Amino acid sequence: MDTAALRRRMVDRQIAARGVQDPRVLDAMREVPREAFVPGVAAHEAYEDHPLGIGEGQTISQPYVVALMAEAAQVGSGDRVLEVGAGSGYGAAVLGRLAREVVTIERHGSLAQRAARALEQVGATNVTVVHGDGSEGWPERAPYDAIVVTAAGRIVPPTLLEQLADGGRLVMPVGDSDAQELVRLRRRGDEVLRDELGAVRFVPLLPDVASD
Repeated sequence: MDTAALRRRMVDRQIAARGVQDPRVLDAMREVPREAFVPGVAAHEAYEDHPLGIGEGQTISQPYVVALMAEAAQVGSGDRVLEVGAGSGYGAAVLGRLAREVVTIERHGSLAQRAARALEQVGATNVTVVHGDGSEGWPERAPYDAIVVTAAGRIVPPTLLEQLADGGRLVMPVGDSDAQELVRLRRRGDEVLRDELGAVRFVPLLPDVASD
């Protein structure tokens, strides 16, 4: 099966057709082999327009959502990026094509190990996988030019905002299991600007973070 053709079709029909325009994001989505991050799933199914289960109650996000979040984060080639919720590692691989350095955190040890193997397999040498509580961020590499959170909470964890560089962007789904909004927070000195990017549905962050 021609997986490169599947990726091109995915980008054309599922992503660009819905309004994602950043050419670097579109190129990254064409380049990263999504099938490498969903073992046991047929290659053609890896490129279908829906999330897929990866174990531990987690999912690999719909391709459009991965692209939308990457575009919203406005990742530059010299940026350091933090991803909260590595999951399969696919989103980190896409971000790794855009950034200088990516740190991705996963609270499930089995998923962190699998993500690290898949990232190594696709040659994502600038991505570091950390097993831990992503709501606490990873201060060892802070500050980050962009932070992408792939799980929903009622609030943005203050510890993540503290690790966001001046001029940085944080993208995260905010809300509960019934209603979530994808938001982008942009730090401008002591001010934080908020953009609302549309309704989404993600798995929750840790319970103590997802509650008020």
